[in-house]
Amino acid sequence: MSNLISLTDLSAPELAPYTQLTHAQLRSRRDPQQGILIAESIHVISSALDAGCQPLSLLLEQRQLHTLPETFFHRLGDLPIYTAPREVLAQLTGYELTRGVLCAMRRPPLPEPEQLCRTARRLVVLEHITDSTNIGAIFRSAAALGMDAVLVTPSCCDPFYRRSLRVSMGAVFRIPWAWADGSFAPWPQPGLSRLKELGFQTTAMALDPRSISIEDPALTQAEKLAIILGSEGSGLSERTIADCDFVARIPMCHGVDSLNVAAAGAVVFWQLRPR
Repeated sequence: MSNLISLTDLSAPELAPYTQLTHAQLRSRRDPQQGILIAESIHVISSALDAGCQPLSLLLEQRQLHTLPETFFHRLGDLPIYTAPREVLAQLTGYELTRGVLCAMRRPPLPEPEQLCRTARRLVVLEHITDSTNIGAIFRSAAALGMDAVLVTPSCCDPFYRRSLRVSMGAVFRIPWAWADGSFAPWPQPGLSRLKELGFQTTAMALDPRSISIEDPALTQAEKLAIILGSEGSGLSERTIADCDFVARIPMCHGVDSLNVAAAGAVVFWQLRPR
């Protein structure tokens, strides 16, 4: 391959997206279209390509050149492909979890939140979830279990963060999502009021004396339902709980009061999926 570049260290300036730039720098809030994400593993990279992401370069172990399918390289065109021995790439933070392949890509454009909400029947809203593993797992469950879209409040971890993408197995590219900005900001108000104006009934997942079971027909039969999940530690804000139409819980056994937010999300999504 004429675009194959062998490396002996990680100091090359072309590798800055992989080695030097912080996640905040990659995100580029001022100009999102110039932002970059790092996709890890052939599965996640392929999902990103399917979603229309523009690849910028590939970084992989030398041994991967002989194990990856030719069709994968064909999809990447003539972009630079950097290779190095495993002992060199092992200097990258978290490299042991990447399965030997990383791709720098332009971030895809996101839909406007209004557009997202107008076409969804089941909307997942994430409030102040800052653990990237939980974000990725929630996206994977939401995509797999019939949710239509995800609305992410600004205090959450970025779903395009490397670990979130990896844990989601590419689901971040498969289910529509948007940041809760514009008429949804600040959150929770006027964001919650805007959801109601768009026809959603809102349900806060919280341990609260007023809560109803997720099996309640008021939830399962709702035409448009927004399911709001909060952080694992503090949960949803009191304002969010107070302003929602419903507060709901998962029935528990053996004295267990709650689940990890990602596990809880999967249970709720299955029960409240559109019928």
